[in-house]
Amino acid sequence: MARTESNEFELGRKAPEFRLLNTIDDIWVDLESLKGKNGTVVVFICNHCPFVIHINEKLVQLANDYQSKGIRFIAISSNDIEKYPQDAPHLMKKLALELNFTFPYLFDETQMVAKAYNAACTPDFYLFDADLKAVYHGQFDDSRPGNNIPVSGNDLQKAMEHLLHKKPILENQKPSIGCGIKWK
Repeated sequence: MARTESNEFELGRKAPEFRLLNTIDDIWVDLESLKGKNGTVVVFICNHCPFVIHINEKLVQLANDYQSKGIRFIAISSNDIEKYPQDAPHLMKKLALELNFTFPYLFDETQMVAKAYNAACTPDFYLFDADLKAVYHGQFDDSRPGNNIPVSGNDLQKAMEHLLHKKPILENQKPSIGCGIKWK
């Protein structure tokens, strides 16, 4: 499994707007209607990536914990489904229902949203404040498939706690590492 590191995304930069299909309920949604009262996590994931599969359970748990605190989670898959049919929208919906996603799982068919966010890998995490300005772009935690470090979500959780308690933006933001987005 190839390891790809996330690209740069300038802190303070406004989240790029989008309008995408939520595969869970087949409704088109946009960032403005989905954003959280206190913050928004945008994460690029997909169905088949071992790095995503490794964190899925904890991701759902963290989303459940923080959505009640006003931080909304939004998952997006941008993979080329012709070459990777396991990431097709109907299978995204199936996975979201199996894992009890309490957040939208959006399909970026044109890959324009991934390009706008300069996304590189799955998973790739972005945290925005209430005004949709970037305060974190980095890893979920230090756990990776096979490295025997427990999945915790500590890095993202710490960034969300800083946001909620109006503490300074984290200085040490480690890039995410995962499978490269499957470009067309």
